[in-house]
Amino acid sequence: MARNGARLNQSTIEGAFRRTCEHAGIRRDDGARYQPRLHDLRHTFAVTRVTTWYRQGQNVQRLLPHLSTYLGHVHLAATQVYLSMTPELLQQANRRFQRYAIPRTHHA
Repeated sequence: MARNGARLNQSTIEGAFRRTCEHAGIRRDDGARYQPRLHDLRHTFAVTRVTTWYRQGQNVQRLLPHLSTYLGHVHLAATQVYLSMTPELLQQANRRFQRYAIPRTHHA
């Protein structure tokens, strides 16, 4: 919200984010077309949340609708776009799948 109580417009917020990144020295140097964008924080949040749920042993499928609601999405498909595969997320999902596919047997 602006000092006068008015709603901030998107370009004002994005400009402030760009200046903050420049001041902090945050810059992509991997040849990507876009520098960090404010919208990238939503992607990072979503992937971090799902990764954390996996680490905690939570039922991720059951919790995804909560993440979707938090992000303000009406449909889960809109949230799935945010879930970029990262090495850690892939590793956590793989561990979960292995526990499902290859259950440990206990000998008495």
